[in-house]
Amino acid sequence: MNISLNGKTALIGGASLGIGRGIAKVFAEAGANLLLLSRSEDNLKNVISQLPRDNGQIYDFVACDYANPSELKEKVSEKISAMKPIQILINNTGGPNPGPASSASIEEYQKAFNMHLLSYQVLLELVLPDMKDNNWGRIINITSIGAKQPLDNLGVSNTVRGAVSSWGKILARELTSFNITVNNILPGYILTDRQYTLINSEAKRKGISYEEELSNRTKEIPSGLMGLPEDIGYTAAFLSTDYARYITGINLPVDGGFLRTL
Repeated sequence: MNISLNGKTALIGGASLGIGRGIAKVFAEAGANLLLLSRSEDNLKNVISQLPRDNGQIYDFVACDYANPSELKEKVSEKISAMKPIQILINNTGGPNPGPASSASIEEYQKAFNMHLLSYQVLLELVLPDMKDNNWGRIINITSIGAKQPLDNLGVSNTVRGAVSSWGKILARELTSFNITVNNILPGYILTDRQYTLINSEAKRKGISYEEELSNRTKEIPSGLMGLPEDIGYTAAFLSTDYARYITGINLPVDGGFLRTL
C-alpha cells in the first residue's frame, strides 16, 4: 500500500505548531499541495521552509484567527480561489483554556464555539462547492478523546469537541452521495506545546510537580508513552486516500489505548 497524496490540495488548520504542523509534514511528504492556516505568519513561514518539494508541491499560507469566523472567511476565500480546488479539509485549531465547565464564562464558551464549530463551518462552505462538483472530497476534524470520555478540568474543551464530533457525523450522512467522507480523529495525549501547558496547569491545580503529573498521565496509557504529532498526521493521510473510501462518520481515537469506552 502506497500512501500518496500527489495532485491533491489540502487546507490544514492550526498548522504552525503541534498536531497541525505534524499533519502538514506528513502530507507534504506524501506529495500534497498545502494551504496552511494559523495566527502566526512567522511560524507558518518557518514550517513551509522545512517542507519537502520533491514532487514540485505548491505551499501557501494564511495568517488568520479562528476566533473571528467572518475575518477568517474573508482572508481564506482569496487564497482558496488561487489554489482551488481544495480536495482535503483538515479542521484543526488550538484548544480552549483548562478549567471546570461550571465556572466557565459565557465568553469562554462563545470563543470556543467560534474557534471550532463556527469557523469549521465557514471553511466547509468555502471548499464544499468544488468537492461536490468534482465528486470527491475528504473532511477530517481533529477533536479530542474528550469527545468520548470527558477529561478532568477541560470543561469547555470537552463540550465543544463533542459538538464538533456530532457535526461531523451529520455531515458524513449528508455528503456521502457526493463521494465526500467526513471523519473525526480523536487525539489522546500527544506531545505538543499545548500538552506541556495542560500538564503544568493540572500539576499546579493538584499541588504536585510537573514530573509527577506527566508520570500520572503516562500511567493511564496502556502503550506506556505519549504520541507524536506525526501519529495524527499518518492517520489523517490514510483517511484522505481512496483506501479509506468506505470509512465515513467515525470517531477514531489515536490514543495508545487510553480510552476505556468502546
